[in-house]
Amino acid sequence: MKTSQAPEAACPCGRLDVRRKPLAYAQCCGRYLDGGGTAPDAPSLMRSRYTAFVLGDEAYLLATWHTGTRPAEAKAEPGAKWLGLEVRDHRELDATHAEVEFVARYRPAAGSGPAVRLHERSRFVREDGRWYYVDGDMH
Repeated sequence: MKTSQAPEAACPCGRLDVRRKPLAYAQCCGRYLDGGGTAPDAPSLMRSRYTAFVLGDEAYLLATWHTGTRPAEAKAEPGAKWLGLEVRDHRELDATHAEVEFVARYRPAAGSGPAVRLHERSRFVREDGRWYYVDGDMH
């Protein structure tokens, strides 16, 4: 179930502006999730996909997953509380391929265990002017 995010609230992805202040959702990932814009690069797509997990936006997750590897559904763990995203590295391999290394943390539904740390190097491809998540290697 998708939840809404106030446009002026800090974006869940944690991106900061030049003054090191959190970017507002509407100025960050909201442009892609709610505004219909396309992420200009793989790190921006990674951040918007994290935000989509936070908000439970399965439609966005599926729309930004490459058709060659897309699952039938993309649901986060029910009741999970997302705690933060750290983008550690980004490599442009060529004009249409990139990798992004990130760590995302979440706490499972109340009472079901300690926080979980997801560390992945994700692969992205650009087709028809849009970036798509392909797959990744967990660390």
